[in-house]
Amino acid sequence: MFIGLLIGSQSIFSQEYKIITVVESIIPGGLGRSRMIEVTEQKDHNALTMTRVDGKKSDDKVKRADAKVGNLNETKLLNLYSVTGLQFYNIASNDAIIMSKINELATQGWTLKFVNSGVESDAGEKDGKGIYITRYIFYKA
Repeated sequence: MFIGLLIGSQSIFSQEYKIITVVESIIPGGLGRSRMIEVTEQKDHNALTMTRVDGKKSDDKVKRADAKVGNLNETKLLNLYSVTGLQFYNIASNDAIIMSKINELATQGWTLKFVNSGVESDAGEKDGKGIYITRYIFYKA
């Protein structure tokens, strides 16, 4: 009985997380690329972490290439702008595609926990380039 309770209590605290990242281009003329990205492999952050003591690296064997993943799902989305400007049909189309992914994950037992978003742009004179990025963070208990 006690072992069953112990095993059951461990599964209560066991959670898995998944991040879906949506990048939507805000480059006029439809020149940008918009995608929904889902990583399909695991990375161990410990293997990529170094410690600094008094401003000096303790281990310089960590390479940028080691951080890159090679396996991901990339879903095409429409750009928010075209030659004629902001495209509301493109926004609605992207919403439908993103909603399809969220609904699929919900049927697989994933729960949407957090949504973080932001815009990257140089904001200079005649600024016409940038991306709108949204991260959907899901968990499964």
